[in-house]
Amino acid sequence: MSPLVFVGIDVSQRRLDIAVRPSASYSITHDESAIATVVEQLHTLSPTLIVLAATGGMEIPLTSALATAGLPVVVVNPRQVRDFAKASGRLAKTDALDAQVLAQFAEVMRPHPRPLPDAETRALAALLTRRRQLVEMLTAEKNRLLSASLPIRKRVRAHIAWLERELTRTNTELSEAIRQSAVWREKDDLRQSVPGVGPVLTATLLASLPELGTLTHKQIAALVGVAPLNRDSGTLRGRRTVWGGRAQVRAVLYMGAIVAARFNPVIRAFYQRLQPAGKAKKVALTACMHKLLTILNAMLKHRTPWREVEAHHA
Repeated sequence: MSPLVFVGIDVSQRRLDIAVRPSASYSITHDESAIATVVEQLHTLSPTLIVLAATGGMEIPLTSALATAGLPVVVVNPRQVRDFAKASGRLAKTDALDAQVLAQFAEVMRPHPRPLPDAETRALAALLTRRRQLVEMLTAEKNRLLSASLPIRKRVRAHIAWLERELTRTNTELSEAIRQSAVWREKDDLRQSVPGVGPVLTATLLASLPELGTLTHKQIAALVGVAPLNRDSGTLRGRRTVWGGRAQVRAVLYMGAIVAARFNPVIRAFYQRLQPAGKAKKVALTACMHKLLTILNAMLKHRTPWREVEAHHA
């Protein structure tokens, strides 16, 4: 029986640091030829699992190449790996050490490989990132306009106008990208049939939560980070809180829950039941996020239109 091989790869702009448990570690320049070399080398090892940490998109070319070659690769949240390193007593941090921690994380935690988003999904994710950047820049420029001196205001207003045009163009591209795909169009129509779910939320779910409709309601809630986590010790029963998960999805879902609490009959009734029960407003809205996500997950899993969901909850 051949030994199990676990690989951790730390990706930086100029270098790939690779750790192979139980023994080897090396580094290589990060470029196109290096990616092909790494794929070839790892293919000969027949690894059980390869783990990379998300690094703002730098890991995508290597991950794509590994997945295309049929190698079992997983991209994990870097905070999970850092917490794992601290729990293991590894407090020092370098790229080489990070690769070793990733390999150990692969061996101990065994995260399950997930299907790699296709090129269209990655393109949609890039558009969403650009939209978020434009919104942030618009907010910053509008804040600057309030305190800008008279000679500067004209230039700031011109930049705001340009950013608004770019935002409109980006929103149009997002809509077109969704409508060009038959599968996405079906999912988009199902999602947007739900009161409170608009184009930004549905695009975010498409790009950043492709697992929606394939997992149980508990799994999808934990993945997004809207499942209350226990904080108990002995006889102490701590306050349940939500944390971790996919912050970008959670932020957009929160805005959707605010709208749904006003205009979605199912979520509104749920929200109104929570308030007399003594739940704080933010806690009640978090519960609405959880419920809205659960409904969307079930709709996609069973291809159920909103009118049937509404009738079931009536």
